[in-house]
Parts: sequence; structure tokens; C-alpha cells
Amino acid sequence: MAPLSAQAPVPGGEDLNALLGAAVALGASDLHLTVGSPPVFRIQGELAPAPPEVGTTPIGGDWMERIAADITSERQRDVLIRTGHLDLGYSTPNGERFRLNLYKELGRLALAARHLDQRLLSFERLGLPKQLADLAKLQSGLVLVTGATGSGKSTTLATMLDMINGSRAAHILTVEDPVEFVHQPRRCVVHHRELGADVVSFAAAVQASLREDPDVIMIGEMRDLDTMRAAITAAETGHLVFSTLHTAEAVRCVERLVGSFPGGEQDVARHRIGMALKAVIAQRLVRRANGSGRVAVVEILLVNPAAANLIEQGKTRQLFSLMESSLGAGMCTLDQSLADLVRRGVLTRSEAMSQCKDLRTLERLLDRAARLAQEAEEAAAKQAAAKRGVLDRRRRPY
Repeated sequence: MAPLSAQAPVPGGEDLNALLGAAVALGASDLHLTVGSPPVFRIQGELAPAPPEVGTTPIGGDWMERIAADITSERQRDVLIRTGHLDLGYSTPNGERFRLNLYKELGRLALAARHLDQRLLSFERLGLPKQLADLAKLQSGLVLVTGATGSGKSTTLATMLDMINGSRAAHILTVEDPVEFVHQPRRCVVHHRELGADVVSFAAAVQASLREDPDVIMIGEMRDLDTMRAAITAAETGHLVFSTLHTAEAVRCVERLVGSFPGGEQDVARHRIGMALKAVIAQRLVRRANGSGRVAVVEILLVNPAAANLIEQGKTRQLFSLMESSLGAGMCTLDQSLADLVRRGVLTRSEAMSQCKDLRTLERLLDRAARLAQEAEEAAAKQAAAKRGVLDRRRRPY
């Protein structure tokens, strides 16, 4: 994709690359450009107007049209005209990667840009639980990451792929719309395929990938039944498959996956899903207590034999109870994850309460954590006092 011409003017003397650079400098996750309004940034989950140094003059319609023409190919412009919207990946000259969405509103163009920060690809920096790193060590099976738009699904998937890329020799194949994180080969061979430019559909790309010798397949989104079928088949045939679904909870993700199959196929589908599915990660981003950004609150369903049996028998509603009782096995519910983050001082109690699924459950978990912390503190104090007593006795003269 050709870079944007530096001569294309924008109010305030900035061009698109400069506005995207400002988003990076401000720590913004998103940039919104609307004709007739100044640029708007999303910072720590909240929309904020552009500061004076970035430019507060309203965006012009001619400039938006010029931007669209400069950053899109002829095929992409046809899609935008035909459908009224277009997703595309874009890299600035200094190497920052963005997912752009051009769309029509009131007959005019608007643009939303999501920053894809390659520097975030670290489990420690993102505050992701160690169980996710363990999933990157799997050799085969299906791993799903679910959550609302903007919940960090792409970053979590990219972090797991980055770990694989640096830890073992494998062939990683991604199918995306558009390609978001571009992984430079380290120990792995990495190929990125983009919907529209390289492949006609997710399902066709996954089916073709089985003849392309992949070890790891990442499907940007399972949008339709054909893609779901292809993903399950790939997982059944010895590949490690990652993908996403738009559901808020891990159990709902399993129910949606099963429910996507026609009624006559669901018995077989439950069996196949129970055998192929290895984990479901449901996440959302929540403001940190210290105001330094957001952290992922992660719900984890690991498909062990008990979970697989519940899926095969159609008892998916019992999966939540299994998750609640399997904290020691690496599973956790949303409320358990929130309580743990409060206990560690990452989240405030009030923020956790605003995000929880069940307020009484969260309060019970928080009270239990506080009680255990107090008991541990008292035990440590007694141990320290006993140790001081032993030292005092040793110092006494005979």
C-alpha cells in the first residue's frame, strides 16, 4: 500500500501520518476523523478532543476524500463505493501499524483508526495470566478468544503467536480482514493472507491452508458456518488453530459455536467441538487503579475431559459451575478474575463492581480475599514475634 503523500494538507498543518503519530504519542487506542469536527482520540477507553498542539480545526470533506484516494487501491475504492465501508491495514513511515475503517455517514466519509501496538506483545506487559502462555505451547486443537469490539482480542492472539514465533520452529499462517499485526519471522516461517487481496473468504483460505503445510493457523474471525467447519476440521487434523468470536462470556461462546450448526448436525457438532476445542478466553479491558491505562480481565474455560463431556452431552450451562470450581486447574470466571486484580491492587473495588457479572458473588470473593490477607498478615506477625523471642533468649547470659 502506497504511503500517504506528505503534501496532503489537513487543518492545523498536519497530515494523516502526523495525526496517527499524535495518537501514538498520546497513548490513544483509537483516532476518529469526522467531516466538520476536529480529530477525536480514545485514551484509556474515554473519548477526548484533540489537544491544541495537534489541531482543533474541523476536518474538511475534500481532505477526507483525498485521504481515502491516497491510502486505498482501486479494488478497495470499489468496495467502499459498493458497500459504504472498508477495513484496511495501514503502516506509517515510522513503522506504526493501524487498522483503518473508512465508512460513509450522511453521505460523507469518516475514518476510525485503531493502533496495533507491536510493543505490547508481552504477557507480562499486558498483565495476561500465565495460562495463556501455556496455550501457546499446544501442538493442536482450537483456541477461541472472545469479547466485544475493542476488548483486546487481536492483541491477545498476536501475543500468543509472537511467543510461538520466538520459541519453536513452525509455519504460522494467518487469515485476516485486514492483516493487523505483521509478525517478522524469527524461529517460524510466517505468512499473512488478507481477505479480498489474497483470498476470497475465511473458509476458502482455511481449507486451502491444509495443503500449505501450516502448524499454526490464525483466523481473524469465525463469521460463518463454513469457516467454523473449516476451523474445526483443521484442529482435528493436527493443527493449532486460533480464532475469535464476538460473545461476552466463555460459555456463551461455546453455545454460539454449537448453535451455529443446523439442528440435524448439532449432535455431531457437539462431539467434534468437545474433541477439538482446547480453551475459550473471554476478556474485556478495564481501567487500572493507578490510571496508567487498562488491563485485560480474563475469563478462562479450559476444555478438560469434564468440560468436553458437558459439551458433548449438551450441558453447556454446567460449564460455568465447572469453571468456578476449577480455579486450581487454571480456569476462572470473570468475577474471580476481577477479585484477583483487586486483591493485587491492579483494580479498584468500585471499578470491579461496575464490571462484574454478579455483585453478590464478587463481594463474597473480595471479602474472602480480604479475610485471607488479614489472616496471612497476622500469621506473619506471630512468626516474626516468635523469631524475635528466640533471638532474645539466645542473647541472654547464662
